[in-house]
Amino acid sequence: MMSDKFVRTRNLIGDEAMEKLANSRVAVFGIGGVGGHVVEALARSGVGAIDLIDRDTVAESNINRQIIATISNVGKYKVDAMKERIADINPDCKVEAYPCFYLPDTKDEFDFSNYDYVVDAVDTVTAKLTLVCEAKEKGVPIISSMGAGNKLNPAMFEVADIYKTSVCPLAKVMRRELKKRGIDSLKVVYSKEEAIKPSNLEGEERVPGSTAFVPSVAGLIMASEVIKDLIKV
Repeated sequence: MMSDKFVRTRNLIGDEAMEKLANSRVAVFGIGGVGGHVVEALARSGVGAIDLIDRDTVAESNINRQIIATISNVGKYKVDAMKERIADINPDCKVEAYPCFYLPDTKDEFDFSNYDYVVDAVDTVTAKLTLVCEAKEKGVPIISSMGAGNKLNPAMFEVADIYKTSVCPLAKVMRRELKKRGIDSLKVVYSKEEAIKPSNLEGEERVPGSTAFVPSVAGLIMASEVIKDLIKV
């Protein structure tokens, strides 16, 4: 029998669905703790083309939670490290790496009509709003991650429309700003867990705390929604 790296997935969803995935192109904006795990799952599911967008480089402080963060990758652009990883998983996957941030002044570099799905795993509200508005204008499905920092319980994540979210401060801001822009729906992954106050030492900049198991779960949930939507399950 011919070797098939995706045989276990094929056994579950069938040949037609696998063909749809192989012919799909997904753009993932933000290749960090959440976005990196989205990309990993998409690549291992047989998605045929993936665009990676992120200007950050791998830092030692990423090692606790980001799938491409290893000692040997420190200093590399995250998109380049992720591209190398995908090549080792599925060499047939077409990958475009963009070492830049998605902002209003860079949005024209990306033609959303080329994408079958857009994943928003970026951190800033400005970038998120621009991504959502662009995707909605082009009629491309999009899913957005809400706050995953300062949380410890991965079981608290839910998939919902943005207007049915609660507790999450980022979701609250997004609801308000999207309403102003006339956006009436947005699929998101968010957590109802109350954020934990970071225990940084006095005098240090208070950066969000995170773990290996919270952003990864958010990313895998997002990937599952993308896959199910692409194959219409």
